[in-house]
Amino acid sequence: MSIITSNEIDLVKAQTSKINAVDFDNLAFGRVFTDHMFACDFKDGKWQKPQILPYQAMTFEPSARVFHYGQAVFEGMKAYKDNNGKVFLFRPDQNFERINKSAARMAIPGFPKDYFFNGLETLLNLDKDWIKSGLDNSLYLRPFVIATEPAISASPANEYRFMIICSPAKAYYNEPVRVLFAEKFSRSADGGVGFAKAAGNYGAQFYPTSLAQEKGFQQIIWTDASTHDYLEEAGTMNIFFRIGNKLITAPNNDRILDGVTRKSVIQLAEDLGIECEVRRISVKEIKDSARDGSLKEIFGAGTAAVISPVSAFGHGDEVFEIPENQDSYSKLFKSTLLSIQHNKIDDKHGWRHEVK
Repeated sequence: MSIITSNEIDLVKAQTSKINAVDFDNLAFGRVFTDHMFACDFKDGKWQKPQILPYQAMTFEPSARVFHYGQAVFEGMKAYKDNNGKVFLFRPDQNFERINKSAARMAIPGFPKDYFFNGLETLLNLDKDWIKSGLDNSLYLRPFVIATEPAISASPANEYRFMIICSPAKAYYNEPVRVLFAEKFSRSADGGVGFAKAAGNYGAQFYPTSLAQEKGFQQIIWTDASTHDYLEEAGTMNIFFRIGNKLITAPNNDRILDGVTRKSVIQLAEDLGIECEVRRISVKEIKDSARDGSLKEIFGAGTAAVISPVSAFGHGDEVFEIPENQDSYSKLFKSTLLSIQHNKIDDKHGWRHEVK
């Protein structure tokens, strides 16, 4: 291995690449990882010098606090390559701000901005061959922080590890999804950690989602924990409803993740002259609009999913099929977003960040 030391990052390059063994046309999401990873430890009250290493297993003591008290947060980002070989990130400042917001809620120290961006860009330049051009291709980036201090006292850790790993990706959902409106289980509650990308938020939803899958649904749309009358977000994405020609999405609160794709769709709707209301929306309103034919679309928005149309929803003993709409907002938003991300159209909001 060759070791390169700079003022910012210690770099250990992989001796050989795994890339030639990868079938990029048949990728299962999040199963294949690039040659390198970023790591930075927090010890003695400060973040230490970052490293980039060959992707490898890590060793932790059984008493590492993450295993006992769940101090773990993460982000989801993507890198894209245009037809000229340039690499771009999409609104990475939003991911940086959100992971530190999530970290603060979990009593984890914030990560320095220069470490975050230098680490990302160095890692992407090393593994840029893993980023394939084309609108169906991207490199999914997973920054995360875990508590590594070996101690089982119930208090915040004094030691952490911040990491970034990368996985080549295609579409998260290949087909429209069927969703179930939650009636009993809750994703989060007022005053909780629903707004944070905390690992426990996702682990706790796996069981109710598996029950929904047994009924033929792929995802749950969560409802408010108090009454289960109001729709909030799905397990892997924020949710939009189209009634007539009006778009509606739930407002952010401490139960709902402040999605980067969500806020981008809201801005694109304004750009395209599509009316978008950010307000509470009830289960009853959606069921009534499905019955009278005014419900035109439901779709999810998220980094992994991009824009994912919903083909049907269930609630109680009822299932409502959503006919495919020829004048599809979801297709329009997806096409526009992907074109911005892949440097095919102008980026008037400055969302693209070129990796130099």
